[in-house]
Amino acid sequence: MHNIEQNLHDVRNHITLAAQKCGRSPEEITLLAVSKTRPVEAIAKAIATGQREFGENYVQEGVEKIQQLANYHDLVWHFIGPLQSNKSRLVAEYFDWCHTIDRLKIAQRLSEQRPKNKLPLNVLIQINISGENSKSGILLEELDDLAAQINSLPNLVLRGLMAIPAPEDDTQQQIAVFRQMEQAFIKLKAQYPQADTLSMGMTEDMAAAIACGSTLVRIGTAIFGARQYSPSTK
Repeated sequence: MHNIEQNLHDVRNHITLAAQKCGRSPEEITLLAVSKTRPVEAIAKAIATGQREFGENYVQEGVEKIQQLANYHDLVWHFIGPLQSNKSRLVAEYFDWCHTIDRLKIAQRLSEQRPKNKLPLNVLIQINISGENSKSGILLEELDDLAAQINSLPNLVLRGLMAIPAPEDDTQQQIAVFRQMEQAFIKLKAQYPQADTLSMGMTEDMAAAIACGSTLVRIGTAIFGARQYSPSTK
């Protein structure tokens, strides 16, 4: 298995350097370790190095890991994959965050299905910032309406926005897209003071995202190495 301890150390250093370069405090940026398709043993190694926030894309796989690691009471689990209506109950019951809200129906189901003995579910609205047909998320012009609707639901807390821009090698192009998200986030925060999270930036574009105000970066490959997919991941 890859040296997860060293990898996490390196990623945290990259976050610190990227933040300092644009005059931000590294403490403003949460490192979300994307643990989808990774074995529990790899996650345990990350936990031993102090990592506490993990992101899962597949509902059933994520639930199984949450159950297996239930003895760690301070872990925070984020659902970061597309969510189908028939899987919403499991996300409502087991996860602390859902990053991929892109329609009212899903938000309503999560609110209705959130157990009464749990804190409200933290949710982010996913923006399809590059307008890709293959990507989930709403367009920016749809944000005001959906944010108002989600904010009225009793068992959810609207914490901000998430985006997965189209891959782009040119740093200036990365920044141009991320700036659109930054402006949308600033506007959202002005309306909803509890909105404090801008989830954007992955292994390849983390520095550009941080320069544009990201407060949470989703890093998998740089921590756990190249992904090994299997037919059972979903």
